[in-house]
Amino acid sequence: MPIYTKTGDKGQTGLFSSGKSKKNRISKASLRIEAIGSIDEANTSLGLAASFIKGQKLKEKIIEIQRHLFEVGSILAGAKIRIDKYLPKKTEKEIDEMDKILPELTHFILPGGGNSGSLLFMARTFVRRAERRVVDLSEKEKIAPEVLIYLNRLSDYVYTLARYSNFKEKIEEEAWSR
Repeated sequence: MPIYTKTGDKGQTGLFSSGKSKKNRISKASLRIEAIGSIDEANTSLGLAASFIKGQKLKEKIIEIQRHLFEVGSILAGAKIRIDKYLPKKTEKEIDEMDKILPELTHFILPGGGNSGSLLFMARTFVRRAERRVVDLSEKEKIAPEVLIYLNRLSDYVYTLARYSNFKEKIEEEAWSR
């Protein structure tokens, strides 16, 4: 089966539906598709970061995030699924666990470090953009609140993963100063 369908040649794309109804086709420039695309960008950037990570445990955490982002994208596309309502709490718990071993933050730090840490800091910016796009969409259409909550926690989680990755590689954080 070819990857191309030609159904989007006129600038429309389909959402999840029970059939091929025209009402489930929307402009590729819509807020909903922009939000879904931003989720995809965040997911892809995390995959890139994972390809540079040496530790299996950290890689598994990123793959788990990627699976959740696929769920978020599917929800935004109309799939009749829900995100686990405990996911934000689980995310907070994992942040807290990493924070226990990380140096205390007493100042702003510059994003960077090793390859994986730098790519995770970059992935965080994609997560934050995705969150902004979903918030924008939520101001015009109904979005499950747990999606917004999860995306908000996820940017903090990816930030912490970046710090954790640099810490594991023994790369010092660079403090921001004026």
